[in-house]
Amino acid sequence: MKSRKLAAFLIIFIFILNLLAGKFFWYYSVWWFDMPMHFLGGLWLGLVGTVIFSNPRFQSIRHKILLTLLFVFVAGLFWELFEYATDAWTGAHGFIPLDSLSDMFFDMAGGMTAIVFVRQARHDSTG
Repeated sequence: MKSRKLAAFLIIFIFILNLLAGKFFWYYSVWWFDMPMHFLGGLWLGLVGTVIFSNPRFQSIRHKILLTLLFVFVAGLFWELFEYATDAWTGAHGFIPLDSLSDMFFDMAGGMTAIVFVRQARHDSTG
């Protein structure tokens, strides 16, 4: 239950932070700002993934973890493809592979943090 509440809080926090970033141009003026945003997005996706894959039909913990990480990876990959397509369509700026790699790294780091958080919360509630 903690992970669902955290996911709900996190999506609202990300939404507000993104609104502020757009208003104050943080994505352009603070070069590293997208890194914590991708981490938070990966954390949120990881929390959502742990809820989706908590279904008893996914019996193995290893299976649940791999599915959650795959979920985060695929969502992050689709986001990067969306950014690439948007940049190509608007001509905003060129594709930077290192930036996309960094974004995917922070997405996955957030997803792994979500898994550790959920596993620890479950361990604490049973112990």
